[in-house]
Amino acid sequence: MKSLSLLTALLMSLATGVGAWAESYAKQQVVYHVNYNDTKRAIGAMRNAQNHINALGAGNYEIQFVMHGNGIELLRSVANESDDAASRIDSLRSQGVAFKVCNNTLVGRKIDLGELYFASEDDIVPSGVAEIGKLQQEGFAYLRP
Repeated sequence: MKSLSLLTALLMSLATGVGAWAESYAKQQVVYHVNYNDTKRAIGAMRNAQNHINALGAGNYEIQFVMHGNGIELLRSVANESDDAASRIDSLRSQGVAFKVCNNTLVGRKIDLGELYFASEDDIVPSGVAEIGKLQQEGFAYLRP
C-alpha cells in the first residue's frame, strides 16, 4: 500500500511538473526545414515537433514545416510506404502545424500536386528557401533536424 501511495505521489508530481513547464515558455514560432529524402529522419523531425507542441502547450506555438528539393519525396511516397509518417503528418496538421511545399521543386521536377499526400494550392509557396528566409525575418526560429 505504501508503494502505491509513493507511485501515485510521483505520478502527480510529474503531471504537475509538465504543466509548470508549459507555463514557463513564451509563445514560439518555429520553422522545420526538410530537404532530404529520408523517411526515418523526417519522422524524427515530426516527433521533435510533437514534443515541441507537448512542451509548449496548446495555443502557445506556430510551427511550420517547409519542404523542398528531396524533402518533397516524403509527400510523394508517404501514402504508399509509411503509415507512421502519414499518421504523424495528419496529427500535426490537426494541431495547427502547416506543411509548406516549394513550387520551384514541383515545377523543376514536373511533380503534379495530386501526387503529394494531402497538399493543396494553399500549401504551396513560391520558393522553399525564400519562405524559410521570410519566416526567419518574421521571427521564426530555424530548426533542421
